Amino acid sequence: MQKLYETKVPPQKAFLVSIISGKPNDDAICRELEGLAKTLELEITAHEKIRVREKTAKFGMGSGKAEELSNKAKEIEADLLVFDWNPSPSQQRNWEELSGLPVVDRQELIIRIFAQRAITREAELQVRLAELTYFLPRLTHKYVDLSRQRGGRYGTKGAGETKLETDRRKIEKQINLLEKEIDKIRKQRKTQRGQRERNNLPVCAIVGYTNAGKSSLLNVLTGADVLAEDKLFCTLDAVTRRFQTVPGVTVLLTDTVGFIRSLPHSLIKAFHSTLEEAALADILIHILDASDPDIESNSETTINVLKELSDAKESSTSEKPSADIPMITVLNKIDRLTSVAIEELQNRFPGSVAVSIKNGIGLDTLKEKITDLIRKISH
Repeated sequence: MQKLYETKVPPQKAFLVSIISGKPNDDAICRELEGLAKTLELEITAHEKIRVREKTAKFGMGSGKAEELSNKAKEIEADLLVFDWNPSPSQQRNWEELSGLPVVDRQELIIRIFAQRAITREAELQVRLAELTYFLPRLTHKYVDLSRQRGGRYGTKGAGETKLETDRRKIEKQINLLEKEIDKIRKQRKTQRGQRERNNLPVCAIVGYTNAGKSSLLNVLTGADVLAEDKLFCTLDAVTRRFQTVPGVTVLLTDTVGFIRSLPHSLIKAFHSTLEEAALADILIHILDASDPDIESNSETTINVLKELSDAKESSTSEKPSADIPMITVLNKIDRLTSVAIEELQNRFPGSVAVSIKNGIGLDTLKEKITDLIRKISH
């Protein structure tokens, strides 16, 4: 009888470590790290939440605490350490030497998810740029041991140093080529926006924390088929569709990449051509998951990212900054809440529209609000 063998690769066991500060949003930040790990299909074996009283250059915390965490990782047989902060390249190497495990920081975790989600050529280019920008300063530690092995006359370069310089030049060249290609795409977007302006169609950009329901809203309003899953960062590309709010009033509705706390700077830079769709819109539709206990923190995250985009735009153009663009706040997933909870949320977010995209509740009210705002800004 023929034997059957399990071919599916088991998920990696991750030991999560968060540094908390005693602030109200500590729990939200920890839940977010778990969400990122689950999106990558990592098996969370433990999640340690620590306060750092002593900081050292070697580990970013006391050596005793670092040793304690390293021993625990071995006890629970973790495959990798996942940090909710971004250690320096040298600290990352020190942790790997201490624990004998790969170390993934928050920035790399998000980049890995983006790499999985990239489908279009534009998204692939942007993710690759973020990967190389992240990896470049970490090259030194890859070759640090080889660079010490000097050969030949005094003062000549060792094999490791030569290899480091060669690889650095290759990566810098790739980064330069990617930036040029992405810049071409950005110019194409600008041309497309010019065509929209000539057609005199207002643009509504859907923004919000990742997994709040942005793509689902675009799909239900326009009949689009953008991937919408209960996972983080399903959408990496800005997708635009025509949408008639009421007979005679047509707008362009744009889905954008989801926001998250402390979005790595390399990703903001790489996805600037996509994110600027929000910065250049006529109306922002800010969607929030009403059932998320971290709704206020998520809302603040979106506002902060928009402000960052606004600051970048103000320095390069005289157009209206994102902070001044009219915004409609949408509370999604109200089908999961009681009427009392919905009312309480609407009091916390004055002027918001409560909807359930899944059940179609409140969408007519949202259309009316968009229509009224378009008519207002058109006069």
